[in-house]
Amino acid sequence: MNLDDLELLARSYPVVAIEAEERPADLHPFEVRNIHPDLPAKVRRQYDDGYFADAALTAFKFIEHEVKRLSGLRRIFGNALMMKAFDENDPKLRLNSGDTDSDRDEQFGYRYIFAGAQSGIRNPRGHEVDLPDDPDMCLDHLSVASVLLRKLDAAGLRT
Repeated sequence: MNLDDLELLARSYPVVAIEAEERPADLHPFEVRNIHPDLPAKVRRQYDDGYFADAALTAFKFIEHEVKRLSGLRRIFGNALMMKAFDENDPKLRLNSGDTDSDRDEQFGYRYIFAGAQSGIRNPRGHEVDLPDDPDMCLDHLSVASVLLRKLDAAGLRT
């Protein structure tokens, strides 16, 4: 195939315009992903240094610390802490008024999101030696942490 044939082939495909979101080139991935600014500065340093599993672990340790601080629960950790703190029948941390079915469903759902994040994201990074995290996976995990912190903020629990 010569260059003319290649050009003809390339020109025969339909042109599809894809508009890319314009972002200043100097934005850090944390700003692009809107990672919660209250996460410890250590999280960003770990990310920037390529310690992606450590960055996610630090973020979720911070979430655990915040839930302990806000709930007053002390001798309980991880999944069990989240299940008790956000228990829809007797929440130590109420995410909404609890007046409607939707309120109760939200409390129930976030209980499991908080608990699941501890079990599925934090714990493997705290107990395994060499996890193959990459920058995108780390940013996904930090986005989950940001959602959880923003939920606490929206509920007026963090001031």
